[in-house]
Amino acid sequence: MALPLPRPNIERVVPYKPGKPVEEVIRELRLKGPVIKLASNESPLGPSPRAIAALRKALPQLHYYPEDTCYYLRQRLSEIYKVDYDSIIVGNGSVDLIYLACLAYLDPGDEMLISAGSFISARIAGAIMNANVIQIPTREYRHDLERILGAITPKTKLIYLDNPMNPLGTIVTRKEFGEFMAEVPEQVLVILDEAYAEYITSRDYPHGLDYYNQNFNILILRTFSKIYGLAGLRIGYGFAKPEIIQTLMKVRLPFNANRAAQIAALAALNDTRHIQRSRRVNETGKALFYKEFKRLKLFYLESYANFVFVNFTIDSSQVFEILQRKGVITRTVKEYGFPTALRVSVGREQENRRFIRALNETLEFLRISPNTGELP
Repeated sequence: MALPLPRPNIERVVPYKPGKPVEEVIRELRLKGPVIKLASNESPLGPSPRAIAALRKALPQLHYYPEDTCYYLRQRLSEIYKVDYDSIIVGNGSVDLIYLACLAYLDPGDEMLISAGSFISARIAGAIMNANVIQIPTREYRHDLERILGAITPKTKLIYLDNPMNPLGTIVTRKEFGEFMAEVPEQVLVILDEAYAEYITSRDYPHGLDYYNQNFNILILRTFSKIYGLAGLRIGYGFAKPEIIQTLMKVRLPFNANRAAQIAALAALNDTRHIQRSRRVNETGKALFYKEFKRLKLFYLESYANFVFVNFTIDSSQVFEILQRKGVITRTVKEYGFPTALRVSVGREQENRRFIRALNETLEFLRISPNTGELP
């Protein structure tokens, strides 16, 4: 029996492949001991205690539809960031807002610029809209902003920049980004994904709101999935000019942020102690990774996020598989163009040390030679 035919470009789309959850790995590999997941850049401390308490209180109300405009959450974000209420949108994770931007602004044949090695979901969203998604090579593992500017044509509608980059963990500086934004044509919308911004303390980091306040055409994305520990509830938000927000509102699904997510996010925003503790745990964990990778003579990139990119001299899937059988889940990054590297999320101290022990055993088993140089 014949099947309905999808749009031809959909046939070419390669779906996003998330990291496997702990339960699936235990089931597939029939593992007996505890399994730790350092694969998806989740907060090792989990949600704020305030968020958990708010969720418990809200459970009897889950038979009601959520507040469609996310009024209270947007109002609180407006107060914290000193941004007009009408310049804020909330979505089902920040990736929802990437898809909304592509749906609203891309016609077939339009161009979307993205760095090779950037968050792959943005690339997929552009491909679904049958846009010409142009990948710009990185320079020294960072966005090559000069090359991106040189690739802009009259057909360019969107530029996607993740800062920090995922899975590399690198950033562009305040000076570099300011000069870049000054050269971007007015008809181009820059999507600046700041999923890991709350982890950053560097004064050289260009916070997107500084450029929103300068009236640039920019959509700044943030998420509650990382430092706030609410990845399982799927909620993120964005800032842009009211006209851009109104456009995105026209194409979003009704009730795209569920009731539980809104309540937990509002409580999490107010728990600054939990955020500070999460930041300290992350810095301590990264320092341990750097120390051990140096000792093992492995090439790695210092990260501004909550994960570290580390390279080996062989196909990293071999390292990944052995680590997984030892009960440690990491993430290969072949689809980003790095077949010999892993991305390792920072966990709690005992989880980080268990990963290092398992990595030592894995490298010894594979007899991997040192790799202190750059990627091949």
